[in-house]
Amino acid sequence: MSGFEHYERELRDLDHEIHRYAAICGIHLANRHEIEACLSEHHDNWADDKARESLQGLLILRIKLEAEMISAGLTVPPLSPYGDYAALTGELDQV
Repeated sequence: MSGFEHYERELRDLDHEIHRYAAICGIHLANRHEIEACLSEHHDNWADDKARESLQGLLILRIKLEAEMISAGLTVPPLSPYGDYAALTGELDQV
């Protein structure tokens, strides 16, 4: 297996888990402000806080994997395939 295939598989598996925990936390990954708010806000409920902590750890792992891929000369695809959340939902049209 080439290094590229290794990175591709690792990134796919990691992104799957990130999307899963983002859904549990009720945030849109294309909205940076939702991600930042979720990660900085500690929850009273242990299960909700555990999901937040898991999401934070997964995002840190993705950043480390991105750094490895960039140093290997590979292009890193975006985490969210949907682009900017505000543009997607039409929120920009309401301003």
